[in-house]
Amino acid sequence: GEWNRLVKDWDETRIRIVLTYPDLYEIGMSNVALPILYQLLNSQPDVLAERVYAPWSDMSAVMKKAGIPLFSLESKHQLKDFDIIGFSLGYELTYTNVLNMLHLAQIPVLASERDGSHPVVIAGGSCVLNPEPMADFIDIFVIGDGEEVLLELLDSFRDWKGKGASKSQLLRQVAAIPGIYVPSLYQVEYQPDGLPKSIIPTVPQASPTIQRRLVTKLPPPVTKPVVPYIEVVQDRGVIEIQRGCSRGCRFCQAGIIYRPVRERPQPEVIQAAGELITNCGYNEVSLVSLSTGDYHGIDQLVASLSHYYPNLTLSLPSLHTDSSSVRLMNSLPAHRRTGLTFAPEAGSERLRRTINKNTTEDEILKTAAAAFDRGFINLKLYFMLGLPTETMDDIEAINQLVDKIQSLGRRANGKKPQIRVSLSTFVPKPHTPFQWVAQEREQQLNAKHELLKQGLRRRGIRLSWQEPKLSLLEAVLSRGDRRLGKVIYAAWKLGCTFDAWSERFNYENWLRAFSESGLEPGFYAHRQRSLDELLPWAHIDAGVTSAFLKREYQRALDGRETADCRYKTCNACGLQHWHPDCQQKYQQLNQNRGIRND
Repeated sequence: GEWNRLVKDWDETRIRIVLTYPDLYEIGMSNVALPILYQLLNSQPDVLAERVYAPWSDMSAVMKKAGIPLFSLESKHQLKDFDIIGFSLGYELTYTNVLNMLHLAQIPVLASERDGSHPVVIAGGSCVLNPEPMADFIDIFVIGDGEEVLLELLDSFRDWKGKGASKSQLLRQVAAIPGIYVPSLYQVEYQPDGLPKSIIPTVPQASPTIQRRLVTKLPPPVTKPVVPYIEVVQDRGVIEIQRGCSRGCRFCQAGIIYRPVRERPQPEVIQAAGELITNCGYNEVSLVSLSTGDYHGIDQLVASLSHYYPNLTLSLPSLHTDSSSVRLMNSLPAHRRTGLTFAPEAGSERLRRTINKNTTEDEILKTAAAAFDRGFINLKLYFMLGLPTETMDDIEAINQLVDKIQSLGRRANGKKPQIRVSLSTFVPKPHTPFQWVAQEREQQLNAKHELLKQGLRRRGIRLSWQEPKLSLLEAVLSRGDRRLGKVIYAAWKLGCTFDAWSERFNYENWLRAFSESGLEPGFYAHRQRSLDELLPWAHIDAGVTSAFLKREYQRALDGRETADCRYKTCNACGLQHWHPDCQQKYQQLNQNRGIRND
């Protein structure tokens, strides 16, 4: 009974797809990508797209006991009756939920055990930029932006279905589509020491390198999304105002795999806000991007939205630590001025230079002072622990920085500021300058946690942190190879699901799964990798070259910053071969250097 849901005639629709989010409804309904695909697919006359989310463990147990197969929300059809099941993989700790949902749907979990009578299982999202850990379970991976490649995939599916050909013929056919990776058509070999030796396609249709798909112009915004009938994590309208980020934080995978920056024109954003109000009844809209404060003319956009829709509350996530962000938040209605969130990430300027978080302590303190002067008394600060080259002095610098911020708040308004500090563990991610780095071990992380607990809690700071074992598993799954499929399978068989939820996370079961599979988590998480090592994701071309990532890694070790390419010169990351804006900047760079562009 959700508002705006689409229910097509099952019998009259040729292709039936179920969009699958491997977490709770409350989480999945806050995902930005699924509404885009839901709208895109249902706009095709012969395509039906419905949704399904992961049932919590109690409901899962009841369904298994009663023999109730997992079904879609819109029409209540069983998942095994659909033609295509599409998973959105945005977080590695949802992998066991993928297996559990297939099992609940009474569909073989292993791709090798499924034939033409079963739905085709596809997956997309940020995690599939290293698809190998899930290669045993997924038929087809969609690498990169899905808006265009999905339509090409549907054309192949229509053709295949019309011919009544075998599933193997379909897989070979779609493997020729740029941005499509069919893992069963590749052979992976390993050296005696466990390092990958080769990743070789086994059929002519499969390319040795799969290029990330990239849409040069953002698709129309979703202005008639399904409105959830219960409160969800992000219970508001959403407008994607830009995709991509050019700041170049060296730990950030999203900043690499969503390059280059593509902005939505302001008139389109303003119109979308009005349509969301009309179609959904929302009185709050979030302007979403990886770096909302970097949107050109963001001040003007906020002013225009406030003028046209005076009763609309705006949410501005992903603001940077500078005074312009405070001025921007100050322009919002007074009832929204309850708190601000910033992410210094590191306590010392030295470490911020290492990670290319180009913010000085003076800028951070000026930003905090401006916030307190404008009546913001609640601040949330995000920091990372275990960053490359980090020392205990850098951790103590967090204590000192937070202490200075707290003192500024007391001087500004006489009230005790409410400061929350959230700590996360650095996880080295594929396709980043830190993809070769070893993750810090739990003992070292615990010592750093203890130093911060002693330093911050006595000052009345609210402190939260992530369990290091969770971060270890995330590092393993994010940089793993195809052999991890048997570990994921074993962990699921031992009862692991909803691993991101602390009440469900069972580290001992994961250790047992590794032991039974003859693998060691430290091999994937705690090992410093050689720059010449063949990485499990080497066949996935994210658009940014390995040479650029190596160059950035060396600049990190040297403590050298790299300027934002939107405002300075092109950094020659590799996208100059893909995107018109980058080509133009690259040509200008070469002209400045006296290099011929041909």
